[in-house]
Amino acid sequence: MAALKWEGIYSALLTPFDAHDSIDLELFKMNILAQMEAGIDGIVLGGSLGEASTLLDVEKDDLLEQAKEVVKDRIPIVLNIAEQSTRQAVNAARNAEKNGADGLMVLPPMRYKADEHETLEFFKSVAVSTSLPIMIYNNPHDYKIEVTLDMFEELAKFPCVQAIKESTRDVCNVTRLKNRFKNRFKILCGVDTLAFEELTMGAEGWVAGLVDAFPIETVAVYRLIKEGNYESALKIFRWFLPLLELDTHPKFAQYIKLAATQTGMGSEYVRAPRLKLQRQEREQILSTINNAIKTRHEIEKYLQPVVV
Repeated sequence: MAALKWEGIYSALLTPFDAHDSIDLELFKMNILAQMEAGIDGIVLGGSLGEASTLLDVEKDDLLEQAKEVVKDRIPIVLNIAEQSTRQAVNAARNAEKNGADGLMVLPPMRYKADEHETLEFFKSVAVSTSLPIMIYNNPHDYKIEVTLDMFEELAKFPCVQAIKESTRDVCNVTRLKNRFKNRFKILCGVDTLAFEELTMGAEGWVAGLVDAFPIETVAVYRLIKEGNYESALKIFRWFLPLLELDTHPKFAQYIKLAATQTGMGSEYVRAPRLKLQRQEREQILSTINNAIKTRHEIEKYLQPVVV
């Protein structure tokens, strides 16, 4: 199994489909390889961007199996757990461990707006059911349940709970977490548009979306920030922002899939109820993507040569 450091770029992988609504496994593997070549540090399977709510359990198992075949323990594979019941979440966690996942990203209960006590019991039940390291996904903006600092105080008692995907959209929460817990949890930015700010404030990683289409730029921003080369990182980030904003819209899966199609790393097919973009909306998003492609930076000039 690959070691999980919870640092660097973790790709929220797209799930590519074909015209017959089946998973395009060849395109899936090609996308992973392209991102690995660019230098990503880990992958997250079956997340929101991966259209998790439309995937069957057997399809998630197949994605994990195929990802392991490609990755070969070179980078960790994290499987998303987003279930409606505690029993389903526990079963999913055990199944992920049995099938060789390296870690889990766990969301609060889906559909039901659990209170603090219920949410904590949900997370604790998953934590004691597996030996895999866990990243808690804190996204009250989309999932309506906030994991508060006091709740993380309780979760800190579980050694397997090691990281937080910080998606509150409040960049100050990185500092609050660091002030309260020091280095107990690794923090990974979960909102593409806030990555520059959160990485400079001490987040150790970035669970990225546009990395599925622009992996070299994503990795470069991260590495330049961690090298302290903020000026170069900011030049790339300012170019990147119109693309990163595609990740903050309800149709982010369609938008990012269109971007991946334009860079030769994906296809536009999505699974219903999502539908492919049409007419004016498609042209508008395509214009943003193509304008960015025309003005891409020569990333190599920003990065320090690797000493072998």
